[in-house]
Amino acid sequence: MAYTIDLTGQVALVTGSRRGLGKAIAMALAHAGADIVINDIAPGREEAEATAAEMRDLGRRAIALCGDVSNPEDATQLIEQAWTEMGKIDILVNNAGITRDNLLIRMSDDEWQSVININLSGSFYCTRAAAKRMMKARYGRIINIASVIGLMGNAGQANYAASKAGIIGLTKANAKELASRGITVNAIAPGFIVSAMTDKLPDDVKAKYIEGIPLGRLGTAEDVANAVVFYASELAAYTTGHVLNVDGGMVM
Repeated sequence: MAYTIDLTGQVALVTGSRRGLGKAIAMALAHAGADIVINDIAPGREEAEATAAEMRDLGRRAIALCGDVSNPEDATQLIEQAWTEMGKIDILVNNAGITRDNLLIRMSDDEWQSVININLSGSFYCTRAAAKRMMKARYGRIINIASVIGLMGNAGQANYAASKAGIIGLTKANAKELASRGITVNAIAPGFIVSAMTDKLPDDVKAKYIEGIPLGRLGTAEDVANAVVFYASELAAYTTGHVLNVDGGMVM
């Protein structure tokens, strides 16, 4: 039997999606047939609009909505505006996130709180707002982007590790609460992914990272995006509260 993923007629909102991993996720969902809501903060409005235009070039309905997910009012407004303009949200991908790395004893209150606010609280605010609507529709796919750092920790990233570990706990709790309403909640924990940050690393540092990855390479944004498409599809209809490591086998 041949399996295909067809998300035609569904609407996906991806936070933090004007570029990078979020854009790759939005693009993968669009290629699978979904209509897309691009989101990012107001300073990225022009780039977000350009990303939405790329989705429209694929024949999808797509809009760009700006809003800071770390602000509960902004997050609620984002969900409500997306629902009003697109008619529904079937798929919510909580991708927006930042890093503010520093050693524990040097980490400022702002470095700690800003990462927690965007990564963890932002996921909570958007999920809370979307869940109210999804519960009435008795359908939804909520996909949270965590990290292997939330499973294993990392020196200099106490804030990031705590936020991503929190996302894993949030995923499991929400999965239990929302399952009876036809809503699945899952997480993806990417490993070391090719990005603007890893591109700046010296070759010897990248080689050291790769030594710890059984598959022998860094991951790509598309590797993560493919996992999102799976979770969004009917192929994952009986999967909830699960954390999928997309890390080349780094964390087993």
